[in-house]
Amino acid sequence: MKAVVIIKPGGPEVLQIAERPKPAYGPNEVLVNVAAAGINRPDVFQRKGNYPPPTGAPQDIPGLEIAGKVAEVGADVTRWKTGDKVCALVMGGGYAEYCNVPEGQCLPVPDNLSMAEAASLPETFFTVWSNVFDRGNLKLGESLLVHGGSSGIGVTAIQMARALGNPVYVTAGSDEKCRFCEELGARKAINYNNEDFKIAIARLTNNKGVDVILDMIGGNYTPGNIQSLANEGRLVMINAMKGKDVQVDLSAVMRKRLIITGSMLRSRDIAFKSAIAQNLEKNIWPFLLSGKIKTVIHSVFPAGEAAKAHQLMESSEHMGKIVLVF
Repeated sequence: MKAVVIIKPGGPEVLQIAERPKPAYGPNEVLVNVAAAGINRPDVFQRKGNYPPPTGAPQDIPGLEIAGKVAEVGADVTRWKTGDKVCALVMGGGYAEYCNVPEGQCLPVPDNLSMAEAASLPETFFTVWSNVFDRGNLKLGESLLVHGGSSGIGVTAIQMARALGNPVYVTAGSDEKCRFCEELGARKAINYNNEDFKIAIARLTNNKGVDVILDMIGGNYTPGNIQSLANEGRLVMINAMKGKDVQVDLSAVMRKRLIITGSMLRSRDIAFKSAIAQNLEKNIWPFLLSGKIKTVIHSVFPAGEAAKAHQLMESSEHMGKIVLVF
């Protein structure tokens, strides 16, 4: 098969097309003929040598989400059959013509979506569900603040929370991105280049604060996050793009009875990810079928232009997902 491989740690130019053997698959796995693969920021970190793949994942083929047709099924697979259209969260190896996936991590491609649209779903949908609704325990009517509102994670979080009855606030880096987020359903988007988000959140919530914050920034955003949480609020960390070493006002944590938590999804076991897939199919897939939640794709690149796709990802100029097609 053809695959996009990382020939050595470095810039986007180290992504090159190469021949690789089709991956083996186990009795509880399916082999998917990949039509499209989503691009995510962890792929960039892996390319640079800063995010080693877990044991068992391809070491030089990035890619955490795919969509395609089931080509072969393991002996113990019960749900899927050859020819089924699926999208899936994978540990790695998504930038290739074939990828093996545990059957529980596959979801049916909604009838109203293309393969490229379906490939844009799993990584962000699994991440948002696991961190906002499971770890963050966002309840009906509670408010959510998402940093990076125009990113793939942000686009998903806005729509998912809004569909389930939660007001959403976001930060973004331009007026254009703020308008984009508000059109998706954010109650208010704060341009962090023009306004301090913690001051804006205090004003927007009458000094109450928000119930849950989903943060991929870390660093100097952390004190503002603590200040912006309501009593009993939850801060959920999924990345630390501005740094992992921070100062926290523990008196505020104790006074407001806050919870600070976070997670990394890639290394979690199959049962954990399969449970998220079941929750998504039950609670979120109907919104995709009805159109209440929409896919938002900024750009689609052929697999041979993976380097250009990564350049766009690193520029942070995109709004929505970036997808490779085979």
